[in-house]
Amino acid sequence: MATATAKPLAEPVHAVDLALGALVRYERPDLEARLRQAKDRLLTDHVRVLVVGEFKKGKSMLINAVVGAPACPVLDDLATVVPTVVRHGSAPSVTLVRQLDTGETQRTAVALGELARYATESGNPGNRERLTQVEVALPSALLGNGLVLVDTPGVGGLSSTHAAATMATLPAADAVLLVSDASQEYTAPEIEFLRQARTACPNVACVLTKIDLYPQWRRIAEINRDHLKRAGISAPLFCVSSSLRWQALSTSDEPLRVELNTESGYPELVRFLRVDVVAKADQLARRSTVHDVVAVLEQVASGLRTERAAQQDPERAQELISTLTAAEQRAASLKERSARWQQTLNDGITDLNADIDYDLRDRLREIVREAEEAIEATGDPTKTWEQFASWVEQSVANAASANYVWATQRARWLAGRVAAHFDQERTQLLPSLRMESAEPLRSVRALTMREAEPFGLGRKLLTGVRGGYMGTLMFGMFGTLAGFALLNPLSIGAGVLLGRRAIVDEKKRVITKRQNDAKTALRRYVDDVTFHVSKDSRDMLRGVQRTLRDHFTGQAEEMKRSVQESLRAAEKSVKASKAERDARVAEINTELARLDQVIKQVRTLLPAEAAS
Repeated sequence: MATATAKPLAEPVHAVDLALGALVRYERPDLEARLRQAKDRLLTDHVRVLVVGEFKKGKSMLINAVVGAPACPVLDDLATVVPTVVRHGSAPSVTLVRQLDTGETQRTAVALGELARYATESGNPGNRERLTQVEVALPSALLGNGLVLVDTPGVGGLSSTHAAATMATLPAADAVLLVSDASQEYTAPEIEFLRQARTACPNVACVLTKIDLYPQWRRIAEINRDHLKRAGISAPLFCVSSSLRWQALSTSDEPLRVELNTESGYPELVRFLRVDVVAKADQLARRSTVHDVVAVLEQVASGLRTERAAQQDPERAQELISTLTAAEQRAASLKERSARWQQTLNDGITDLNADIDYDLRDRLREIVREAEEAIEATGDPTKTWEQFASWVEQSVANAASANYVWATQRARWLAGRVAAHFDQERTQLLPSLRMESAEPLRSVRALTMREAEPFGLGRKLLTGVRGGYMGTLMFGMFGTLAGFALLNPLSIGAGVLLGRRAIVDEKKRVITKRQNDAKTALRRYVDDVTFHVSKDSRDMLRGVQRTLRDHFTGQAEEMKRSVQESLRAAEKSVKASKAERDARVAEINTELARLDQVIKQVRTLLPAEAAS
């Protein structure tokens, strides 16, 4: 029995199967492998939508209302602590995902009733279970179209560390829903988050929740639209009520169900997810499938047409052989390290590594400069260390995520240049470059300062007595030369003054030492961040390099193999008799007609304007 996930992919998968059937007789394992990869991509790809927003804005309840099932825990005293990935499954299930120290991923299935224990702050405070994410599978019709919803942890301010981590995942998302409630208008961090999200993700939408609780929600919605317009952000705004949605889902009265569902605002949001997110991803999958299938079949058809020309006109066979020999040399040159696209890729990755590293170090150096100035300005850093450490970690996370987003944008630009240099006469469809961060900040130790040297009342008294004793003794001895006693008003006053001075100097020394310790801890933390983030960026770029290299090397191998097949057929035609040539021409015409029929059928997957 076919699952709901396969239903929208039935036509593209069938098209690939048709092409595989047409290739059987040509013994081209390279082209068959390309089509099988296309089929695997169709069956495994999904549409990933991030649901982000500040703390307790209704993100989890929004996901539940969209899928029509309690996918995420929702209570007033519960807060999401790890990302919850909601996807399609034949039966409800919960899977815990951990990233082990060895780099391997551990997946553990748990009962559905234990979801709150692992996904919320009350059950898993501070993510002590060290989970990367929690996956929830549900048999939902909407999710069956390939949609995956990700409930991100509440961030308590979109300029926080969690928000920076979310920003780093944007390049791997197909859409982003920014959730806020109708209690207030957009804040500056929310607008800035939207502005950055637009540069990294193709689809961004805004959702205003809890409109049933706030009578002035229309005014808040209008103010938010004005904010978006002034910021130059083109994003739809949906106003919804999850409570009304649940009432609509739970009632058996059909007219009341329709009325409540319409009033909840969810039909428009679901339509956006279906039409503007899932449908567009489906169109992209269809376009990619048509490109791969047509490219493969055209290679076979091109060889057959070349052979037909040689069979029909033996006198031109030598000319065709010379042309094909030159084409074979060009195809072989594309696999050489000296090929232009290879040089563009290698040089581009090298330059990109240097630029990304420089950008990261420049951002972090500016943070260190500001942090050291703040340490010196505040005096004793131990009094404000908690706030200071939080600010530094937040700033560093923002810098790391901005650096990662820029790296992914540059990598995609480089991929376009490599494709252009590979073959300027053809439209090369780039491979999928889903670049996901390994969240390197998880491996960074928290910013801590070693225990400060104590300077309490007892030490102050001891320091004062020591300084006062020396002052009293020194000035008392001078007084004895003038005939005064060792203890006299002058020596006692001098002792008091020098004792106070000793306390002040000791306090300055202790504070200076604490400031130096704070600066050392700061630099150690930033060095640790630089080490891990740089390693993650290099790994990501190496992955991009391997993906592009393997993709275009495979393309070059296919081209070379196709030309070689045509060359062998042309050389064979020179030695064939007229009867053999006539029989082969008739056979080729039949095969070309069959291939053309498959190509026409595959092209119907695209709209008329896209296929033309």
